[in-house]
Amino acid sequence: MSLDNAAHPLPRRAPKIWFERQEFDMILNLYGRGQMAGEWRDYAIDDGPEAVTFSIFRRASENPLYRIEKRPALANRQGQWCVLGAAGQVLKRGHELGATLDVLERKLLKVVKT
Repeated sequence: MSLDNAAHPLPRRAPKIWFERQEFDMILNLYGRGQMAGEWRDYAIDDGPEAVTFSIFRRASENPLYRIEKRPALANRQGQWCVLGAAGQVLKRGHELGATLDVLERKLLKVVKT
């Protein structure tokens, strides 16, 4: 008795959600400027079946100050990019990463000017 693969197909795994190189470079560039300003000291990357998240911390022992999420399922609706605040509030949503990160760029510029 032989096992026929056509009769018992293996379940397909969903494609892994992750940052593309250019996206990751943009996020790390922003994080580096926040770190140089002394505002951000740590980060974490979490991946799941629906999204990948880059979390920014003031201290590693605290909750994240900001989370940058990529959710491809929302690409045709609100946009796949989202920046969330410390309490989980949506600060900005968008289709393009650069435009979505502007909300953090403005906050970082205020910190550097003072």
